[in-house]
Amino acid sequence: MQKIVTIIGARPQFIKAAMVSRALDKNKIEEIIVHTGQHYDKNMSDIFFAQLKIPKPKYNLGIGSGSHGKQTGEMLIKIEEVLLKEKPNYVMIYGDTNSTLAGALAASKLLIPVIHIEAGLRSYNMAMPEEQNRILTDHISSILICPTKTAVENLKKEGITQNVYQTGDVMCDSVLYYSKLAEQKINCSNIELIPIYEKREIKDWYLTTIHRAENTMDDKNLSEILRVFEKLDKMVIFPVHPRIRKMVDKLRSENRYKNIYFVEPVDYLTMLYLTKNACKVVTDSGGLQKECYILDTPCITIRNQTEWVETLNDGYNILAKPEQEDLYKKITNSQIDKSKEKVHYYGNGHASQEIADIIKNIK
Repeated sequence: MQKIVTIIGARPQFIKAAMVSRALDKNKIEEIIVHTGQHYDKNMSDIFFAQLKIPKPKYNLGIGSGSHGKQTGEMLIKIEEVLLKEKPNYVMIYGDTNSTLAGALAASKLLIPVIHIEAGLRSYNMAMPEEQNRILTDHISSILICPTKTAVENLKKEGITQNVYQTGDVMCDSVLYYSKLAEQKINCSNIELIPIYEKREIKDWYLTTIHRAENTMDDKNLSEILRVFEKLDKMVIFPVHPRIRKMVDKLRSENRYKNIYFVEPVDYLTMLYLTKNACKVVTDSGGLQKECYILDTPCITIRNQTEWVETLNDGYNILAKPEQEDLYKKITNSQIDKSKEKVHYYGNGHASQEIADIIKNIK
């Protein structure tokens, strides 16, 4: 029996792993899950394993937050210890976090083949830590699982053509599978949001997530973004990432925000419900852009570029600057072009099973 060690550490990876782990188990492939602890907040970690029925990690490395170098270095040391003990046939990693790169490096140094799910994504902005992680990981991976044709082409441009597979996107699998459950279990009358400051009545809303360094390096950009939210015609629900909580506290102490509902991070089903039923989403998250596309929710992305270039077609996703005039204009004027037939770039919801089949048939 093949034995895989899966390295995960951040919320989007838990969601993707939920689908793939289910497919691996169905195909009798042994999987050892290692949680690096990169996301350690209960609402961003523990609840996902319970709600999505992900097998409990055999190892929780408890790394926590820190600078990129410190965090990646500590992960590298502890992951190596696990791999030496478990001696897997493969190491599986997801996406573009520090957990991804640390897992790839640890395995590669020990000559253990690396399976990279979500390979080939590129924003072509090397100032982004995620872009550095993607490129380095792809170039030391043995099996590259690409979500889209664009991702395959990106790898080809860099000379990577062997053992490259286009399967569709496992996040699409997850959104299609869990959004139905979310609609069954959640509605406006029973939705559970934990307010950071005060409780608000929920009717119609915009949804936002802001956490990337370029928007939160200091409070200038975030302050500009919040000023725009104050001008909008509906409430803005803002699940606050733990890393920027102090910055939000500071800005709120200096301003009276009446149109923004600051809440604790929410579980996956609640997030799907909020996304699907939002009038629009404003974010700097990579994964949320894609979820919006799948769920037909207009998205405004506060970045100069996106790795999910397909979402930019037909008005599903629009890039905006963290400046009041540009951001307000993009939010208020964006509209999906419904006259064109939607292209399902991210697959049909069966990527996880295709991945399991590829692994099962590796010679």
